[in-house]
Amino acid sequence: MKKSLKMFSLAVLIFTLFSCNHKNTVKESSSQLTKKTNKKPNIIYILADDLGYGDLSSYGQEKFKTPNIDKLVTQGLMFTQHYAGNTVCAPSRSALLTGMHTGHTPVRGNKEVQPEGQYPIPDATYTLAESLKKGGYVTGAFGKWGLGYPGSEGDPVYQGFDTFYGYNCQRLGHNYYPNHLWSNRDSIALTGNDNHQKGQYAPELIQAEAIKFLEKNKDTTFFLYVPTIIPHAELAAPENLIEKYRGKYLPEKEFKGTDDGPEYRLGKYESQKDAHAAFVAMIEVMDTQVGEILSKVKELGLEDNTIVVFTSDNGPHTEGGADPKYFNSNGKLRGVKRDLYEGGVRVPMTIRWPGKIKPGTTTDLISAFWDVFPTFSEVAGVDVPDNLDGISFLPTLLDKPEEQKQHDYLYWEFHERGGRQAIRKGNWKAVKYNVLKKPNAPMQLFDLSTDIGEKNNIADKHPEIVAEMKELFKGARTPSDVFTFDQVSF
Repeated sequence: MKKSLKMFSLAVLIFTLFSCNHKNTVKESSSQLTKKTNKKPNIIYILADDLGYGDLSSYGQEKFKTPNIDKLVTQGLMFTQHYAGNTVCAPSRSALLTGMHTGHTPVRGNKEVQPEGQYPIPDATYTLAESLKKGGYVTGAFGKWGLGYPGSEGDPVYQGFDTFYGYNCQRLGHNYYPNHLWSNRDSIALTGNDNHQKGQYAPELIQAEAIKFLEKNKDTTFFLYVPTIIPHAELAAPENLIEKYRGKYLPEKEFKGTDDGPEYRLGKYESQKDAHAAFVAMIEVMDTQVGEILSKVKELGLEDNTIVVFTSDNGPHTEGGADPKYFNSNGKLRGVKRDLYEGGVRVPMTIRWPGKIKPGTTTDLISAFWDVFPTFSEVAGVDVPDNLDGISFLPTLLDKPEEQKQHDYLYWEFHERGGRQAIRKGNWKAVKYNVLKKPNAPMQLFDLSTDIGEKNNIADKHPEIVAEMKELFKGARTPSDVFTFDQVSF
């Protein structure tokens, strides 16, 4: 009897120990799952270069398809009234990374530095990358920089990026078979492009490094910034892709550029006999690379906890043989790159965030590049400086429109071609051209709710709105010693 009792007691003890251990294991697994579920989302921001509002089939393009980007649109939220930071590269990217519009951001124009690079954003500038690093993100940039020459205080590795690979200089980014690219602080010679060869297509090299970044950081929380150079001039793609489209976009357009000499591949565009075919081939490269990034994210098991953004830095260009009129690259919008009409600054944007954003949805929220900084800083749980012009659009992403704050107005300034300025307030759009040559030139006024093409200047019919816009222009900018608008008056 005692032996049986002892055996029973032992069995109870073993069961109890097993049960407790099992509960602890379950509790630990549950804790790990909760921790994994609450992990901050990764962020991937893909920035096309000079892609027009109408250059995606999901935004109305009819001459070619962009299936991978369109799929991203169907899986996420499509913005119909999103604006670039500016109408050219450097100031647009400065607005994106600083959260300030071009009346306040430190880089307000394309200002070259020889032999390579652009005017740098100051060391004291607090960037989106630095904000996300503060939130625990590993940061990488792969593509075109344009905000500080190599080794300057504006170098990406000094502005919050742990890793950079690509073009430091946007002028050298005009050429797709360059002599070198940058890997952090190291200049990487591309010998396959020596002596006019075309052995190393830069977008492919950059894409490979971006994929490596994803693989390396799959177990961390990361911010991947992909400012591709496509489809900016020159018009160049692998020959097999150009051949695929050759003869399908007639009448073709030929461009005669710089094919030799001391300025060859230093910013001057190469000739292109089949500009239309080359442009579509480049779009295919870009779309394929977006698909590769999305596939890698899925393969690594990161899809459900990764925010993916796709947009463009300004409107379509007309350089190097590009033909936005032929492709209707700006859709119904007026103007192209370097214009402050809608075609120069309104850009496509879509955001996918599984489990947070309802697939296949659309928003007409008026937003701009300077809103990205506060939005993703809020996602990362990081406070932002008080001097930002941006407003977080996180409530819109989470389908909480009642919590979404609105801009009083949006502002842009452009320092070339006589100086240009624009303001959007609600549906009113005020545009001023030649402000440096004719400071008191008449203001143009458009009602975007009825005139998205900005065809009808109705300034003379609304003197009270013109007066209000004049006051807004007066207070929209702070002085800059480098990017001055000294002659402007209202």
